[in-house]
Amino acid sequence: MKKFVPVKRVVSAGGVIYDKSDGEIRLALISHSGGKVWALPKGIVEKEEDIEKTALREVEEETGLKGEVVKKISVINYWFYLKEEGVKVHKFVHFYLMRCLGGSINQHDWEVERVEWFTLDDAIEKLSYQSEKDVVKKAKELLLSA
Repeated sequence: MKKFVPVKRVVSAGGVIYDKSDGEIRLALISHSGGKVWALPKGIVEKEEDIEKTALREVEEETGLKGEVVKKISVINYWFYLKEEGVKVHKFVHFYLMRCLGGSINQHDWEVERVEWFTLDDAIEKLSYQSEKDVVKKAKELLLSA
C-alpha cells in the first residue's frame, strides 16, 4: 500500500534586476549555501500581498537594490520534498524584469551571503538552476529588443 504524501502549494515572486551603465547591461544575482548556489532573488508572497509588490520587496531585501517593474517575464514551477514537514511542495515563482533605481548590493539581508553584478551572458552561466537560466534568457531577449 502506497503512503499518501500531502502536497503544499507555495507562491513566490522575484526579479531579474538590471542596471545599464556605460552601454553594458548587468544583472544582480544572489549567492547562498557557502557560495555554491547562485540564484535570482525571490521570496514567498505574504498573505494579502500583491505578487508584484512581493517581487519588489524580495529583490530589495535580498539584493539591497530598489527596482521598478518593467515587465513580467514568466512563471516557473517545480517540486521538492520538505523532509521536516513530510510534504511535497509545488512551488510557483513569478519573475519580473526590473530596472535598478538605486541602493547598494552591500545592504542585502542576512539570508543572502553575497550579491554580485554580472553581464547577461555571465549571469546565465553562473546561475545554478536551469529554470532560472531560462528566465534570464527571456529577460535578455526583452532587454536587447527594447
